[in-house]
Amino acid sequence: MNIFLFIIIVIGVVLLIIGGVVEAVRFLLWVGIILAVIALIAWLLRVIAGRRRG
Repeated sequence: MNIFLFIIIVIGVVLLIIGGVVEAVRFLLWVGIILAVIALIAWLLRVIAGRRRG
């Protein structure tokens, strides 16, 4: 019975860690998308402003 309880605890901890990693990856994915959009907007503004000066 103790081995069964130990296995359940180990599986629970592993699932907890995996769940935390998945949430972190999901969060970082959104941060990456937001940063890419900001970079694209900044690049477009630079291109448009550069053409007006020339």
